[in-house]
Amino acid sequence: MSVTDEAHGPYPRIKRVLDVVLSAVGLLVAWPLLAIIATAVRLTSHGPAIFRQERMGLGCRPFQLLKFRTMWLGAHTNGPLVTSAGDSRVTPVGRVLRKYKLDELPQLWNVLRGDMSLVGPRPQTRGYFEYYKDEYARVLNVVRPGITDFAAIYYRDEEGVLARLGDPEEDYIRHVIPEKLRLYELYVERMSFWMDLYILAHTFLVLLPGLGWVARRGQPKVGVVALPMGAKASAGEAETTPRAA
Repeated sequence: MSVTDEAHGPYPRIKRVLDVVLSAVGLLVAWPLLAIIATAVRLTSHGPAIFRQERMGLGCRPFQLLKFRTMWLGAHTNGPLVTSAGDSRVTPVGRVLRKYKLDELPQLWNVLRGDMSLVGPRPQTRGYFEYYKDEYARVLNVVRPGITDFAAIYYRDEEGVLARLGDPEEDYIRHVIPEKLRLYELYVERMSFWMDLYILAHTFLVLLPGLGWVARRGQPKVGVVALPMGAKASAGEAETTPRAA
């Protein structure tokens, strides 16, 4: 029996079945939108529509994550791996895709393949993974990375958060990643069908135009971890915990 099964009973197996069914349905329903986005990317900038990048997956094994390309061809090699608002490497079409997270839609194929889950911690690049290898291992030895999770919701405007910092990459490594890891560990602890349903519903509410106000809780400040709605802090732990700068 795996660690996941011991901690969560039969749900990890049910979760995988749901991932396969829902990602397959999602790809079938969304294929016209996928085709439109791919055409827009190809027509407005040189290069392929799909961007592939190595990320760390279940069991800390690497896989190729798929996204619609949102940067000028080759721009990801010129500068930090993280982007902040106003980054000149991002194309005009890419800005729209990033705003509504439409660049993530190809990851439905990653979910169908078994690389990812619909809900789970966002997959990290190998470079940033190495900074917190043990912490990531505690999460990825239990669950697959996912398209959305608590951290993805609370850092939905991560580019805006990073743009307000003096050194976006340094602050991302020192503060944002640890905050996200804490939310990843919270998800592993509380993972259930109802938790996944809540996260999926909350994700749609904050992304759909005109409905963001329904679930708006503000963006987290660097150095402060906000526990998600409906999740109680551990004994003796406040709902927001300041971290040393």
